[in-house]
Amino acid sequence: MKLSVAMATYNGARYLRQQLESIFSQLAPEDEIVIVDDASQDATCAIVMEFKDARVRLLRNPRNVGVLGSFERAIRNTTGDVIFLSDQDDVWRGDKVRKFRAAFSDPDITLALSDSEVIDAAGNLIHSSFYQSSGRKTFVPGVIRNVIRNRYLGCTMAFRRDLIKRVLPFPPKVPMHDMWIGILNDIYGKTYYIDEPLVSYRRHNATATQTGTRPGTLRQQLVWRARLLWCLGPVIARAIVSRKRR
Repeated sequence: MKLSVAMATYNGARYLRQQLESIFSQLAPEDEIVIVDDASQDATCAIVMEFKDARVRLLRNPRNVGVLGSFERAIRNTTGDVIFLSDQDDVWRGDKVRKFRAAFSDPDITLALSDSEVIDAAGNLIHSSFYQSSGRKTFVPGVIRNVIRNRYLGCTMAFRRDLIKRVLPFPPKVPMHDMWIGILNDIYGKTYYIDEPLVSYRRHNATATQTGTRPGTLRQQLVWRARLLWCLGPVIARAIVSRKRR
């Protein structure tokens, strides 16, 4: 089973080296990291090149296109059987890859995710569980549940290659890539949850907003849900028609 890590970077020099070290140490020689840099103005790309590792491919956007566009390009350029999503500023626990490999040993599992601990900019522990800290207690799959309150956090997720044709291209109006991938997998696949923190999820002022996983104004929440439902409408309709034809 070849693994790919899809990462989007933007001005991530402060934390990127630690994150890449935590990932590289767990990958096999045939695995890969595909990094799409979104026109960074700092030393992000130089740090990537410092590793001189044949498993990493760095693709540079000529102009800033944002998180959705960068992750879409990264995912499209992966070649692995299972694709991990990765932020530039977190830290993977040393047994993350091993436990995800075990989850995907079940051929019916199409997407797996874990809990994460929450750390601050300096790496200090804020909370031992992302889900408990956000009032969700634990992860629960399901389309309606996650439209109402998203539980999918990209940095804790990995999915099989077959799901790519379902989730790409990302609709321009979808609030965030992780909730889109997770909810479409709820429609077409099977999710497995690893109930332990396998990532240190870093929260700091420069973190890209994980739309729907953080508290916002009521208006923001309503707008995000409306956009998500607008994008999901055609997908759900096609899924219903497909099931009726079986």
